[in-house]
Amino acid sequence: MVTFQEHEDRLIGAVAHDISHDPFPVKGWDHVVFMVGNARQSAHYYSTAFGMTLVAYRGPETGSPDYAEYVLKSGSAIFVLKGTVRAGTPGAQHHARHGDGVTDIALEVPDVDAAYAYATAQGGRGVVEPHDVTDANGTVRMASIATYGETVHTLVDRSGYTGPFLPGFVAREPIVRRESGPKRFFQAIDHIVGNVELGRMDEWVEFYRRVMGFTNMAEFIGDDIATDYSALMSKVVANGTRKVKFPLNEPAIAKKKSQIDEYLEFYGGPGAQHIALATGDIIASVDAMRAAGVEFLDTPDSYYDDPELRARIGEVRVPIEELKARKILVDRDEDGYLLQIFTKPVQDRPTVFFEMIERHGSLGFGKGNFKALFEAIEREQATRGNL
Repeated sequence: MVTFQEHEDRLIGAVAHDISHDPFPVKGWDHVVFMVGNARQSAHYYSTAFGMTLVAYRGPETGSPDYAEYVLKSGSAIFVLKGTVRAGTPGAQHHARHGDGVTDIALEVPDVDAAYAYATAQGGRGVVEPHDVTDANGTVRMASIATYGETVHTLVDRSGYTGPFLPGFVAREPIVRRESGPKRFFQAIDHIVGNVELGRMDEWVEFYRRVMGFTNMAEFIGDDIATDYSALMSKVVANGTRKVKFPLNEPAIAKKKSQIDEYLEFYGGPGAQHIALATGDIIASVDAMRAAGVEFLDTPDSYYDDPELRARIGEVRVPIEELKARKILVDRDEDGYLLQIFTKPVQDRPTVFFEMIERHGSLGFGKGNFKALFEAIEREQATRGNL
């Protein structure tokens, strides 16, 4: 019988690896914190449109006067939607600069003190030193280190805690109770993509290698990742199990403004561009999300009618006509295939968006779809006047 963990590992393309031998062991994603303009409304949006379940809350009513924080889950994926209650707080200043976006990509580690000591000894910048947070449900050990832009990685050991999220949070009833559709629209985080400035991608690849012991999993440069008008370069770093994967993008010189240039301009600097969410049934997920109002990028019918595509991908579990009807992309590599689709930006600024991905053996990122994807993004950029 397949366990929940084995099922999730298969969904996200994890591989067998003993993290006890790593200099910076990482068990997996812990949670992702979004600073948003209105946390209450964002919680409703992610509950309705992304099928997530509200499980915990912290705010003025619970003794936290400056912020309202809503914790939502879908499978192992945890989002914390954080909104400022008072003007002048660091969160309010961050939101004024960047708009809605990711401030913290938290990682679960077996030993916070050892991980923090290793990272800072290797040149990483500590933001918050190791400390305990405790309530009646136990203790969580935490620390934070800086990464690109104003993004941080909080290191979390929650092995001694049984509460709904973290000490200080209280359990909260779900906002939405669905009576139809899939139980979950997605089960886990697959990867999180960071955009950095021109000329700094290799610097951050080296940061993850040196400071966190990650390895370079893949790289995409030149014609791999360009259209007639715009270009970018990308490298992927990952921990040993491949449970935590960070593609890192930088713009490349081209005729027009790339999606990375647009992001950096509107976000006001480097940050997390998109989060890929793993699903076991992308058809059901996309149908449910689209019905709830999520907008996805369009793909022209010519993509699906191309005989070279059909010959390259071979047999997949979903008929090509079903993928065509939903504008879902498909790619195959030496390990298997994947199905993927990308949302439009989920806030007013053209910054953060999401990817839905269904893996069948493939450990890649849809290299064969890059041109179609970037052309779709360029069409959206053109409508905004930003190409």
